[in-house]
Amino acid sequence: MKSRHLVVVSMLLACFSLVLLPGNPVLAQDSKDNFGGIEAGKWVLGMRAGFAPITQELSANRSTDVGSLVNFQAMYSLNKWLLVGMMLEWERHAIDQERPQRDLGHQDTVSVLPTVELRPVNFGSLSPYVNMSLGVNVNGFGESSATRISPSNTFAWRLGWGADYMITKQFALNTEMAYKRNDGHATVNGARNDDWNASSFGFLFGVKMYF
Repeated sequence: MKSRHLVVVSMLLACFSLVLLPGNPVLAQDSKDNFGGIEAGKWVLGMRAGFAPITQELSANRSTDVGSLVNFQAMYSLNKWLLVGMMLEWERHAIDQERPQRDLGHQDTVSVLPTVELRPVNFGSLSPYVNMSLGVNVNGFGESSATRISPSNTFAWRLGWGADYMITKQFALNTEMAYKRNDGHATVNGARNDDWNASSFGFLFGVKMYF
């Protein structure tokens, strides 16, 4: 788990280096003209869907499938490189007991995520970015057996990186990868289980509209 966090942090630092390093060849060509990947005062609306494997075992003797993922995003560009806004993300994972094997049901997570996004450069029609969100995961469970499970709501920390490919000035194709922390506890048949970690790594594909 620690190694995964180190990889995520390293990739974020690498993206920040595009902005901060004066010797970067992209920025050195013309720092004033090329700095920034979006116009100021733009609204960006995104609709994406994809899949999300969890990053570790959910809990002892319990396993999950690769979950479904849907994400909606509304962002506003404060200047040429900084956007602020909100994400709303839904995620579902089927949960199984391993010994004896049986279907327990599924966990649904709705994440409310205030977000900041950096767009340091663009490459023609391609605009790479990194974003970070802090918010809350609202977790629920739908049982398929007599086992009653109630996962806690948790603090959400999401780190994403991706790119928009502009088809027109107002329409873009989008792909994004993101790590999202969803680590808490669950009440199982009235007993508290502190080992309940549904943190995941998401892969999103969709479209964005620029206004």
